[in-house]
Amino acid sequence: MTMFLVFGGAVLLACIAPGPDFAMMVRNTMLGGRATGMWTAIGIALGVSVWIVATSVGLAALLAASAVAFTVVKIAGAAYLVYLGVRSIRGALKDRHKAVEEILPDQGMSRWAAFRSGLLCNVLNPKAAVFFTALMPQFLGGHWTHIGELAILGTVITGLWFLLLANLIGLARRYLNRPKVRAWINGATGAVMVALGLRVAST
Repeated sequence: MTMFLVFGGAVLLACIAPGPDFAMMVRNTMLGGRATGMWTAIGIALGVSVWIVATSVGLAALLAASAVAFTVVKIAGAAYLVYLGVRSIRGALKDRHKAVEEILPDQGMSRWAAFRSGLLCNVLNPKAAVFFTALMPQFLGGHWTHIGELAILGTVITGLWFLLLANLIGLARRYLNRPKVRAWINGATGAVMVALGLRVAST
């Protein structure tokens, strides 16, 4: 029981720390509403389960040890973040020119698009490989007994945290969903995503 509590706490702390997943959650929820944010959360949570399983079978360690493979994932992840960040900034510039009193409608984003963006954001984050490569051996001890339980626990904790965020942002969104406010939030989120992408690429 202690092992699962410690593991769950470590995963939760990693989730709480602001990073690409958080920026993606803010972006998608502001664009498409609470449901879009919730599907993004599910994608992020599944990404965590992918990393836990990959680490358990040695793939994440292989990725972290291979300079070429690590660089490929790093560049892909950085490019994805920069691409989404630029899109958010462009959307912010468009919102600035709309009437101040106008309430902006949800911008179309399918469930699949929201889920995919969350999944890719997490899976293409090379720091996740480093984190789980360092974390998992402490709980596996060379045995495969608890892989399933740890994967489920990590997925559930991640999912619950980001689902909570999606709902909180969704509630606040009704008060923030005016052109100038949303333009500022989208612009700031886009700038953060571009900065995170550049940081990922440079580390």
